[in-house]
Amino acid sequence: MNTIKNVKPLSAEKLFDLLKTEFTDYINDKLGSNLSIDYAHVADIINILFPEVTEGMVFTLTVSDEAIEVERVEITEDYNTELLEQHLIAFLTLQAE
Repeated sequence: MNTIKNVKPLSAEKLFDLLKTEFTDYINDKLGSNLSIDYAHVADIINILFPEVTEGMVFTLTVSDEAIEVERVEITEDYNTELLEQHLIAFLTLQAE
């Protein structure tokens, strides 16, 4: 699990909107790809899914006034999600700090 200080601070609702509107373009630009990304949001939890890559959730974000916690969910497929996680953390750090 990685923790990012929520300095600005971003609410879960605001972060969810930023992810939906900006993160897909951000990561596709970094990877030179055309991934589709799905998001689910309930209260202070945001789930991130990469349906073209793997089934189910890949990351869960827990948002508080102090921090954004990023948890990589165990997946059964043999796929390295570390690069996706690095770009997600970089994007969140740009937005929150």
